Amino acid sequence: MDEESIAAKEDAPAMKAVVMAGGEGTRLRPMTSSMPKPLLPVANRPIMEHVLRLLKRHGLTDTVVTVQFLASLVKNYFGDGEDLGMNLTYANEEIPLGTAGSVKNAEDALRDDSFLVISGDALTDFDLSELIAFHREKGALVTVCLTRVPNPLEFGITIVDDEGRVERFLEKPTWGQVFSDTVNTGIYVMEPEVFDYVAAGTSVDWSSDVFPQLLKEGKPVYGYVAEGYWEDVGTHESYGKAQADVLEGKVEVELDGFEISPGVWVAEGAEVDPEAILRGPLYIGDYAKVEAGVELREHTVLGSNVVVKRGAFLHKAVVHDNVYIGPQTNLRGCVVGKNTDVMRAARIDDGAVIGDECLIGEESIIATGVRVYPFKTIEAGAFVNTSVIWESRGQEHLFGTRGVSGILNVEITPELAVRLAGAYATTLKKGATVTIARDHSRGARALKRAMISALQTSAIDVRDLENVPMPVARQHTARGSAGGIFLRTTPGVSDSLDILFFDERGADLSQAGQRKLDRVYARQEFRRAFPGEIGDLTFPSSVFDSYAGNLLRTIDTSGVREAGLKVVVDTAHGSAGLVLPSILGRLGVEALSVNSGLDEARPTEDAEERRAGLARLGALVASSRAAFGVRFDTVGERVSFVDELGRVIDDDRALLVLLDLVAAERRSGQVALPVTTTRIAEQVAAYHGTQVRWTSTSLDDLAKAAAAEGTIFGGDGRGGYVVPEFSGGLLDGAAAFVRLVGLVARTQLTLSQIDARIPQAHMGRRDIATPWAAKGMVMRSVVEAAGNRRLDTTDGVRVVEADGRWTLVLPDPAEAVTHLWAEGPDDEATQGLLDEWAAVVDGAGR
Repeated sequence: MDEESIAAKEDAPAMKAVVMAGGEGTRLRPMTSSMPKPLLPVANRPIMEHVLRLLKRHGLTDTVVTVQFLASLVKNYFGDGEDLGMNLTYANEEIPLGTAGSVKNAEDALRDDSFLVISGDALTDFDLSELIAFHREKGALVTVCLTRVPNPLEFGITIVDDEGRVERFLEKPTWGQVFSDTVNTGIYVMEPEVFDYVAAGTSVDWSSDVFPQLLKEGKPVYGYVAEGYWEDVGTHESYGKAQADVLEGKVEVELDGFEISPGVWVAEGAEVDPEAILRGPLYIGDYAKVEAGVELREHTVLGSNVVVKRGAFLHKAVVHDNVYIGPQTNLRGCVVGKNTDVMRAARIDDGAVIGDECLIGEESIIATGVRVYPFKTIEAGAFVNTSVIWESRGQEHLFGTRGVSGILNVEITPELAVRLAGAYATTLKKGATVTIARDHSRGARALKRAMISALQTSAIDVRDLENVPMPVARQHTARGSAGGIFLRTTPGVSDSLDILFFDERGADLSQAGQRKLDRVYARQEFRRAFPGEIGDLTFPSSVFDSYAGNLLRTIDTSGVREAGLKVVVDTAHGSAGLVLPSILGRLGVEALSVNSGLDEARPTEDAEERRAGLARLGALVASSRAAFGVRFDTVGERVSFVDELGRVIDDDRALLVLLDLVAAERRSGQVALPVTTTRIAEQVAAYHGTQVRWTSTSLDDLAKAAAAEGTIFGGDGRGGYVVPEFSGGLLDGAAAFVRLVGLVARTQLTLSQIDARIPQAHMGRRDIATPWAAKGMVMRSVVEAAGNRRLDTTDGVRVVEADGRWTLVLPDPAEAVTHLWAEGPDDEATQGLLDEWAAVVDGAGR
């Protein structure tokens, strides 16, 4: 930086910065499976630390960090910024809010003056002082920092006029739309007035939402073309490139350690044997140990405390902290996650990525491009040429919390589907019947066909229901099938797929059944049928009419026709719309149906889309003066409600409303609820002479309790309801809807009146990132901290205070997370409980 620039920087008034560090970095998995993207090391220092040091060099020491995914890991690493000579504060997003929404979430800290926005996961050495000076000179509302790239397809193109004023934005163009190589780097200088264009609490993006509106209104939006280095570290390829560019000196960043020879950097405490061969540029982290006979070649980066044994060869390998590299190993162009052991003579080829805390056995080979997700063991001598992903969240088996899940055509492939179906068939007798069904997504349809072929060639007869709601598939499975399979888009994740297996009752396959299927799959000992044993394929008819008829015969609908109810039914473009006409026509209500057509492009909804859909439903209910509104999920398993005033009833509150109605009518029996439910439920049940049977959060446990004799109702607090007289212990959205219609008709009370007579609950929830290795220590610490307080171990540990306040600490079975629930007499007391026990969990998990 020249003297004039330095002087300008020193004369300029202090400005706050915002570092966006909330992204999940899904394209960088498995590196980001257990680590937030901003903490990924580049030259043994987190990307975000490089960003913060750049800000400090330009006087931007007062910084707000926006966090969301694994937020506590970012906070724990950087703290208040004192170690960097900065003042860091944090703005936490409960849900992803987009690039603009996340900054809006920090508005209170940014209202006083101009501020700079920068990504926490892009590597750059731009002159931010020049950018700020340009912004002030132009009197801009927003200045977009631009740079020129050879391939602009993955970035937003920006056109500016001769004065630097932005004329046009185009997000991620095709080559036919490329009209410039000047792209948006995601670095901005802004005035606080820009917040007037960003809605609070919702997902909003700068480039696609805010900036076009500013241009439309003629606001002063300028583009500054920066000189220097910039790399968006969003893919495995760009991650490797960033490491190489730092080592080559193409970007101005600070490296810890000493340059002992040209391009060879060694950090404090590292031990390098004189007989090791070092061909730079390369980097050896602090307290690493490199033995004699090791050869390290260009673009290799060793993290802290890495041990490289005699005879190992590493070329363009990026090795994170605390890794053991055994003798005679060969690592080329790969990434190895922290706390991993690579044993003797193992080979990891170009483009392979090994997640955290893996064990790569002796003489095993990880082929080019393979992804090994965290916490895996690769057996000695294994040749791995496909990604090892099933337990990508730390599971020990194929099955997650509900079936086998993963990214379509990455983790869940046609090959996997065929092998899974073959393994499932092998667990059944020859000639058995399996019912199979799917949601309306193309991915589920394609993979269902693959699974049908595998089942038939394994001597299994198949009933193909095609696209039906999941409760319909469960009901049909229970009619003479040995089991069932249902394929659906993962709720809220449009690019992922779930494969669920049912037993002969239509319930989720038991833990024992899952383990059996797991063993057969692992051994790949699949049964094959002789030509005369190939299974039949049939397509049952009248599936919907049969289901609807059985539903209406079983559930009490007396009084419905006389009540003259009007309801609004929203099937969210999902398969519930296929069966609802058969039900509504015979139920005796006036129904307004919306979003009933199937939409293959929308096989699921994220949380924001669902909230928007419920808001629209509420407006329809209020304007049409309906008794209530109901909105199904896309597979008809879960349901949400809107009262007659158009107000959305939260799922946990709706559970209490239905409980109150059912208990008031039955006056005896028990209800099955998970331990995460408010204890107001006990008051409601007891008032009407019923009891609560508490279960774990497992749907399997809830189903068993709900199916037990004497159970009159069940629910999970997340829109899932059990109507035992019809569905046994299984969730069924249509059954819950029909039961509610009957109850409302007979009580002649509105949902708002029922809601009003139930006491208000004061519950809170918090998630704490917890390394897998620390989960046992966390739970032990919780028990010790509880002292003499009463403990409930139905699921996790629930600590009950003498006055009835309680906190539940529950480790997640599939994520590196510990969940906390708390309930107190008021919101302040509840937050106090969460703060107290979050400190215990956080302290034990470090």
